[in-house]
Amino acid sequence: MVWGNFDNKVIMILLKLLKNKYFLTTIGIIVWLLFFDKNDVFSQAELITKLNKLKSDRDYYATAIKNNRAEIEELKTNKKSLEKFAREKYHMKRDNEDVYVIIKK
Repeated sequence: MVWGNFDNKVIMILLKLLKNKYFLTTIGIIVWLLFFDKNDVFSQAELITKLNKLKSDRDYYATAIKNNRAEIEELKTNKKSLEKFAREKYHMKRDNEDVYVIIKK
């Protein structure tokens, strides 16, 4: 008999809540903000994912720019590294040399 009485009390409390206009208004606003608003939860989650991706891209490109600037500075100051870069990257050669490109499979 205790469980039956408990169930009736729970049902009565739920019925009172469903008749309460403030409770219904609060539930309605929460549902609206979660699902129907233009800034709903799903849109926010998608935007956070995009933001994290853009931050990681920014960090990658910042390190790439830093490395490229260091390489450019090295090429400007060191003639041997400039010659090595030109030979490796663009297959340049001196007039009395032959260049053979070997491609490993």
